[in-house]
Amino acid sequence: MKRLLCLSIAALLTLLTGCGQSQTVSSESTQITVVTTFDSSDGNHDNYVNAYKAYESATKNTVDDQSGTSNEEWKAQVMSDFETGKEPDVLFYFTGADANSLIANKKVVPISEIRKYNADYAANMKDSMMPVSTVDGRQYAVPVNGYWEGLYINKKVLAECGIEVPGADYTWEQFLHDCSTTKEKGYIPIACSLNEVPHYWFEFCVYNYGNVYNHAALPGNSADETGQNWVNGLGDIKKLYDNGFYPEDTTAITDSEANALMTNDQAAFMIDGSWKIGWFQENAADINDFAVTYVPAKMERKPTDIIGGLSMGYYITQKAWDDPKKRDACIEFVLAMTTDEVVTTFGSTSVTALKNGTTPPEDADPLVLSALAMTKGCTAITPAAQDGLSPTSRNALFADVKKIVIGELTPAQAIDNCLSLQSGTK
Repeated sequence: MKRLLCLSIAALLTLLTGCGQSQTVSSESTQITVVTTFDSSDGNHDNYVNAYKAYESATKNTVDDQSGTSNEEWKAQVMSDFETGKEPDVLFYFTGADANSLIANKKVVPISEIRKYNADYAANMKDSMMPVSTVDGRQYAVPVNGYWEGLYINKKVLAECGIEVPGADYTWEQFLHDCSTTKEKGYIPIACSLNEVPHYWFEFCVYNYGNVYNHAALPGNSADETGQNWVNGLGDIKKLYDNGFYPEDTTAITDSEANALMTNDQAAFMIDGSWKIGWFQENAADINDFAVTYVPAKMERKPTDIIGGLSMGYYITQKAWDDPKKRDACIEFVLAMTTDEVVTTFGSTSVTALKNGTTPPEDADPLVLSALAMTKGCTAITPAAQDGLSPTSRNALFADVKKIVIGELTPAQAIDNCLSLQSGTK
């Protein structure tokens, strides 16, 4: 059921040369090296290829695409390339702590500097929505589609358990009751691999003890106010495990195996991101059986207070900027990849910085429509707390989740271990 919206070459030519663009298409061919996360395993791979092929045809420039899978190994390779002088000309990369070293070492060019050369750069974006670096308070990455995290539900399983589809007022207490009901009926309440991907449940369980204003803050230690939110959130994950609401082998199975429990009609709930829509469209026997809604809440947080943001975007590297020929080609490339049409193609239900917003597809299925309703009805949005952690400390924390649920480690011990790695004292 995958639906691809292809940007025509003629439309791209118009976007590059018209609509007030001051930069004209170069008559001299230039090759630029581009690194993104849109490899063959990404749901937007075909959209990405269609867009950059249109750019090539429109400009006569060529793209040396070196995209890879977004994981810690890929991130390490990107950093290594910068350190050895092998960095790409354009990089589609994260905007949080992962990019700090690139910005601190002046390896990428700020948007304000690029706009001195081309005032139309990212002109279709809301400046207030574009990510700001904590290193120097400047903006570097032009976002495509942002993300949200929500509760995917199997409506068929809920119906067979006599449970109504939850909505904007879904409380944690109601959720626990529904989990008990689905378990009694022989289904798995929560599809999740605590072995590989515990971080979605970590985020919302912690969020339930804080609010939109303080969720992204990092604790100083497990005993301070934020640290206690983390302790309590991890404690709720353990309670879900103790109640048998995860798969029996949740501490051993892969994320792919957990996902399949949803499409095989074995599980009722799963927290994941906006990018998961394409996976359901490709793997569900009947997409009408699925929807996405708000994650249940308690205490100060409302269910409609969600986690999301614009965590990735296009950077132009300083190395390319210093080459006049590549400078123009890189600007043209980013302009082409961040038009309203292309951004909509990559994610019509996503959080967006576009001034005009995204346009829903005419043939939107029920899952897409439920996502649109969720994002439209959200009352507040905060970035994920984990984005403030270094890769080392983040990996350590999430590797410890399975130790927490089986009682080998306390939440406080795991948090303090994570924070000691964050501060570089261990």
